[in-house]
Amino acid sequence: MAELAGVSRATASRAINGSSRVSSKARDAVQEAVATLAYAPNRAARSLVTRRTDTIALVVSESESRVFSDPFFHAIVHGVAVALADTELQLLLLLAQGRREHTKVERYLRAGHVDGCILLSLHGADPLPRAVVTAGIPTVLLGRPRPGEELVWVDADNHGGGKAATELLLSQGRRKIAAITGPLDMTAAEDRVEGYADALRAAGLPVRKGLVAGGDFTVVGGRRAMAGILRRHPDLDAVFASSDLMGIGALQALADADRRVPDDVAVVGFDDLGDAAHTRPPLTTIRQPLADMTASLVELLLRQVDGTGGDDGHVVCPTTVVRRASA
Repeated sequence: MAELAGVSRATASRAINGSSRVSSKARDAVQEAVATLAYAPNRAARSLVTRRTDTIALVVSESESRVFSDPFFHAIVHGVAVALADTELQLLLLLAQGRREHTKVERYLRAGHVDGCILLSLHGADPLPRAVVTAGIPTVLLGRPRPGEELVWVDADNHGGGKAATELLLSQGRRKIAAITGPLDMTAAEDRVEGYADALRAAGLPVRKGLVAGGDFTVVGGRRAMAGILRRHPDLDAVFASSDLMGIGALQALADADRRVPDDVAVVGFDDLGDAAHTRPPLTTIRQPLADMTASLVELLLRQVDGTGGDDGHVVCPTTVVRRASA
């Protein structure tokens, strides 16, 4: 191929790999030769030289059933795939729930099968952040890391979103506002409920234990939590659910209890995924810009992989209120 193009092998290689150190005349000649010969690079041979696999792992610390049923994960996978579309990199999805799966995934990553990884949906003292840092694997975390986890990360303004949701309800004259949290071993759930609490305190209202119930970012969990709050405080007049799925569950529980939304109880969710606009009534929610977040994840990771970015830093994407009929 280099002979046909009339250039050296080194020049042909640089042209094929997009190097700027090739003249336009040489690049055109190489491209013409590639087309003539229907040349395709031997990726296996190239990986032996570059020690690159051209593979990025998306590691999700959740069960298979959760990942494939929750639209949040669909949106993240789609966003990362779109961000990688113009590169030569392939996306690999790895699920790591439980000790056995964590061990398998850690062993796989340490074996050099990927150029970098994105960690998602970590719970509590997840061992993967420490493992990837120790192994020197380029890594970006979706979500705020816990203290002591030295990672590059991207997140939505979860605290600001929880605060804005509660301030919206307060502005409508609601005073007995409940909250359905996500799993509190996740930083996103912590930040959202803390935003709710800060908004109440700023308004001079107490944070009542009985008005806060734990959920699990699912419809079933939201419905169960809402039913429990209603039993304790049947006179509540609003609820902030820390995800749209839990907001949908809250709407179901309120309908079961013959409570009108928003007349009796106003409801605000979090995410603004597809189902939020099609509930009865349509769900007011906090939008997190998942497309921007996944683009930032990939950009920060590729900088590490290419050696042009550091192993620290973060991006926090703003959230916005989306008004619909439920509040």
